[in-house]
Amino acid sequence: MNKVTVIGSINLDRTIRVARMAKPGETLHTKEIFTAGGGKGANQAIAAQRLGADTSFIGAVGEGREVSQTMLELLHEDGINCQGIATLSNHKTGQAFVIVDDESENLIYVHGGANMAFKPEHVDQNRGLITQSDFVVAQFETPIDCTTEAFKIARQNGVVTILNPAPAIDQIPEELLKVTDMIVPNETETKVITGIKITDQDSMIKAAEKFHALGIKAVLITLGSQGTFYSYAGKTAIIPALKVNAVDTTAAGDTFIGALSSVLNKDFSNLEDAIKFSNKASSITVQRFGAQPSIPYLKEMEA
Repeated sequence: MNKVTVIGSINLDRTIRVARMAKPGETLHTKEIFTAGGGKGANQAIAAQRLGADTSFIGAVGEGREVSQTMLELLHEDGINCQGIATLSNHKTGQAFVIVDDESENLIYVHGGANMAFKPEHVDQNRGLITQSDFVVAQFETPIDCTTEAFKIARQNGVVTILNPAPAIDQIPEELLKVTDMIVPNETETKVITGIKITDQDSMIKAAEKFHALGIKAVLITLGSQGTFYSYAGKTAIIPALKVNAVDTTAAGDTFIGALSSVLNKDFSNLEDAIKFSNKASSITVQRFGAQPSIPYLKEMEA
């Protein structure tokens, strides 16, 4: 069983289902509205835990007992170690506002709140969670200096680091890239970071070369319904996605990352099989609505 520590965001997701996206100035009736647990970090942690990992979390919630307690209870229910989650006064727990249409496309607006307010010192206080892990996973919905601190601790202790650079930024600090073992962007994030538009496998290889030149060993580019491209140890390939009827792509990428960290060997020796497993997990997620409610359990994968 892999031991995984996720450093990242915790959000209450408020999802609105619509037939189509409204145009500027237009008012439309909704089909459904519901709330659920979310945040890229929490989604990835729950995916890792449900799919077989022993998972811990480093992050923050805000004041306001109702929302913060709800989010912590959701993580506890899945068995995640929450000792690294701080409660910050004068900040609200993160929230995301998600709009999903009948084509399964989504728009997401995020209020970071407490997610953007915790400090590297908080990460350092929980270094024991990191040093005892096989993998540390992070995204960009929390402060980059916190991620850098976590990855430095990981590198010093032989722990593998996986960076999901989302939401994308065009200037990732060099000190973070130097301690990143694997990077997992999607096509859009790849273009923002490398300047290379993903149109075919050649463009994927060129983008991967840019990442490798920054010192990153393994590059995975998620391609939605096309599957996942990888570049590692001189080998490149696209692992196809499963063909399914997608209704909501929210948390598909997060499910992939969590699934990957739950089964990947630290030396990446089973990389292709781990990608196939993660593609399968994501294919289940996109057939259901919501973020955390849609993430599968290991028993569903085995079935």
